[in-house]
Amino acid sequence: MQLEPRAQTLLKALVERYIADGQPVGSRALSKISGLDVSPATIRNIMADLEEMGYVASPHTSAGRVPTPRGYRLFVDTLLTVQQLGEGGVDTERMCLSAHQPQKVIANAAQMLSSLTQFAGVVQSPRRESVFQQIEFLRLSEKRILLVIVDPRGDVQNRLLLTDADYTPAQLVQSANYLNQNFAGLSFDQVRARLTGELRQLREDMAGLMQVAVEAGSEAMAEGEDMVIAGERNLLSVSDLSSNMTSLRQMFEMFEQKTGLMQLLDVSSRAGGVQIFIGGESKLVPMDEMSVVTAPYEVNGKIVGTLGVIGPTRMAYERVIPIVDITAKLLSNALSHS
Repeated sequence: MQLEPRAQTLLKALVERYIADGQPVGSRALSKISGLDVSPATIRNIMADLEEMGYVASPHTSAGRVPTPRGYRLFVDTLLTVQQLGEGGVDTERMCLSAHQPQKVIANAAQMLSSLTQFAGVVQSPRRESVFQQIEFLRLSEKRILLVIVDPRGDVQNRLLLTDADYTPAQLVQSANYLNQNFAGLSFDQVRARLTGELRQLREDMAGLMQVAVEAGSEAMAEGEDMVIAGERNLLSVSDLSSNMTSLRQMFEMFEQKTGLMQLLDVSSRAGGVQIFIGGESKLVPMDEMSVVTAPYEVNGKIVGTLGVIGPTRMAYERVIPIVDITAKLLSNALSHS
């Protein structure tokens, strides 16, 4: 629903004031800070309309109003004026992410997001492509084989296979040669699909080994995905998030389990650009009082992961958004040239 200009002005003023001091905002205060030349009665009527539409709410203990998740969403989507980070803003030298080790660069980015916002910073590690360049089988003992997977970047993954049959070294070499000659450069999902039609042509024991190898290889590649989180303790100082034991439990369950947070970061990478997930509105955020601001980052022009800031719904979005955006660009640049 499109708000008329005066209602937009009042909602913007209310959200900005509430973000600044955390107290419900009354009509008298709005008349002073909004700059509108209207009567107090008109402001009260407009605020009543905004409450009826679900953009603001009235706490039981106060005559003032606070923004709802729907109000925050309208604010960040259409009313927010994002700060330009230049002189007087964030020191760009402080945001330098030069490092030779990719994992060190990622840790630096998470720490930087946290220190610049005083909230929690999170960076999803680059997704590992489930493509193999070479496979080897090493016989360790009877029915125990080490699967060695080399990806196109030269990274090596090892996986222990427990087999029903006891394979000779010659059989293992033959199986590895078959996979390397026919499937190198493909993902394990593609290999699985191609093998389905070819297994009938292979001896039964060899087919079993290849099926086990493909499943294990796919799992090994998937295990490379993780994330780095910095500054979780900062959120203990945010009363909106740590005001009761239920909130604290929800917050630390999110950090411990990581599954929901990883899902949120995956959704963000597919959407592209800066995304804002507001608690109470997004089912991906576990708490009504929490928001997550994210942006994807790239390596050589390809999106490989997502980073973001986890903080209270009542955060200074106009400052956090450009910090997240610039950090994503710096991380992309550092990883592309590392």
